[in-house]
Amino acid sequence: MFRTLVLSLLLCAPLPGLAQSLPDFTDLVDKQGPAVVNVSTTSTAHGGAQAAVPEDDPFYDFFRRFGPPQPRDYETRSLGSGFIVSADGYILTNAHVVDMADDVTVKLNDKREFKAKVIGADKRTDVAVLKIEATGLPAVKIGDPEKLRVGEWVLAIGSPFGFESTVTAGIVSAKGRSLPQENYVPFIQTDVAINPGNSGGPLFNLKGEVVGINSQIYSRTGGFMGLSFAIPIDVAMNVSNQLRTTGRVSRGRIGVVIQEVTKELAESFGLSKASGALVNSVEKGGPADKAGIEASDVILKFDGKEISSSSDLPRIVAQSRPGSKATAQVWRKGAARDVTITVGEMPEEKVARRPGPKDSKPGNVVARLGLTLSELNADQRKELGLSGGLLVEDAQGAAAKAGIRRGDVLLAINNQDVKSVDQLNQLLGQFEKARSVALLIRRGEGALYVPLRLDGN
Repeated sequence: MFRTLVLSLLLCAPLPGLAQSLPDFTDLVDKQGPAVVNVSTTSTAHGGAQAAVPEDDPFYDFFRRFGPPQPRDYETRSLGSGFIVSADGYILTNAHVVDMADDVTVKLNDKREFKAKVIGADKRTDVAVLKIEATGLPAVKIGDPEKLRVGEWVLAIGSPFGFESTVTAGIVSAKGRSLPQENYVPFIQTDVAINPGNSGGPLFNLKGEVVGINSQIYSRTGGFMGLSFAIPIDVAMNVSNQLRTTGRVSRGRIGVVIQEVTKELAESFGLSKASGALVNSVEKGGPADKAGIEASDVILKFDGKEISSSSDLPRIVAQSRPGSKATAQVWRKGAARDVTITVGEMPEEKVARRPGPKDSKPGNVVARLGLTLSELNADQRKELGLSGGLLVEDAQGAAAKAGIRRGDVLLAINNQDVKSVDQLNQLLGQFEKARSVALLIRRGEGALYVPLRLDGN
């Protein structure tokens, strides 16, 4: 019995040094918490037709059912987070937090509220810069993401679901992650609990330094599932500095289409390991073409930086200054050689401007897709180089969870081009209830297919 009691006490006792190894975040939160802000936005969407009769009118229901339709705008609101990077009121957040916002309000930790001006936003990295008219504000300390180690403790402060100043913690799960349709950010992956409303908030290391901006989660439910992704702060600060000084972000390009080098491809090309970026095609007259790069070349290094996987190349090239010369090491016919390239400039991303009531028809709610859509006017089609397509004004339910957002343009459904809302409804009528369809979405300069299960109602 005595032996059993001693064994039980040993099992219950904490291991030596275990308590000391667990971090205490309290001082960090006390010192850095005041620099974290709540960002709320309002925007006006152009809704479907409604009867132009007050709802308390006795004839409201009659006119709603039988009267002539009248457009009615409605206001949408969203919440996010941000953090102060300078005492004179500059704030960083995510571009998608303030995307197409008519008004942006910043609420400080001390409950003061300010109207914020959007200095600039870069959708390719999902970084936005805000400015409020205030001085003497608490500002965060900027850290070095390169020094982060996998397994290191990190902490997030933000406003998930509107709960302000919420603190969550976890570890760095991986570094340099590439995500679909996100070619310019080497994401920091963590298991810190991040939910809607955390977007744009800071990721701290144990020194109290910001090492990232919490931006995305991987989820099948819309909520946290243990996979969170943050934009490295050095990437964000580079974007911020350009937006503040020039109002735009300049990136390099060389004009190639690339793919990953698999083990089988590496063997066929005579490479000792599967690394680099395999060139599929070269833009005629582009920087790579002028430098002599050919299809089937494998780019092993660019500007002295090793290309471990094909996703490394767009990020490294984008960081190069347009007009500068860079050396690319390419593998061709069993041997490596150096090629000098004059870096070109990436064109600015073209995004559909949300139409106002004077230049467009009101948005139409397409219930089976969970989208509010409006037809592009002639100027928008010309600006985007499109002959058709529908502008997404709002996304709800499954469409929002699938990643469709305001400003996207719906081009096709199951490879059938979309020209108008009426034609889209006719196409949807051909599909069975609760089946999955593939929506072709234009976002910026690129396009992606988004699978979506139709509403069965």
